Amino acid sequence: MGTMLLVVLAVVAGALVVGGLMRAGRREASAERARLAEQARVQALRSMEAVWTLGDREFEEYVAELCRRDGCTQVQRVGGANDLGADVTGRLPDGRKLVVQCKRYAKHRTVGSPDLQKFNGTARDEHRADTPLFVASCKFTKQARAFAARHHLVLIDVDLLGFWHSGTPLTSILALDISRSGTNRKLTPDS
Repeated sequence: MGTMLLVVLAVVAGALVVGGLMRAGRREASAERARLAEQARVQALRSMEAVWTLGDREFEEYVAELCRRDGCTQVQRVGGANDLGADVTGRLPDGRKLVVQCKRYAKHRTVGSPDLQKFNGTARDEHRADTPLFVASCKFTKQARAFAARHHLVLIDVDLLGFWHSGTPLTSILALDISRSGTNRKLTPDS
């Protein structure tokens, strides 16, 4: 009986130790995933330093090149005077018409809903966009993101642009729930 009790206690103690080690391992794995995600976000943001030095037309061509890289066809930079909100046009890999508005602003600025309202007014009606895409080198305000969600505009802010720049395909970005993505926190000029 005494030996049996010792065996049971040893098994229970072993199970407690193994369970504790497994919980600690899960916590460490979770912390490592969070650390790697933050590291990827910081690296994507750092990759944007060169983008902030581009001129407006260069920024539009940069966005057009990202579209081409991701399998878009008939991609053209069409921005300029009287562009009616279309800086880049093309076709997504599945054939849908893509119309892109590009805003290369300083990283500490934000894009508000008036810019999106203007774009929304021309993207579908004037340019017949299936997918209206607004790309900015900064953040969007909370009101702008809410407007975009209501009107099914796709927003790529500085964070998503960093990931797109780093290789995330446009089709993956388009699949995001834009009403829940990103933040409206302005970056400080030093970040």
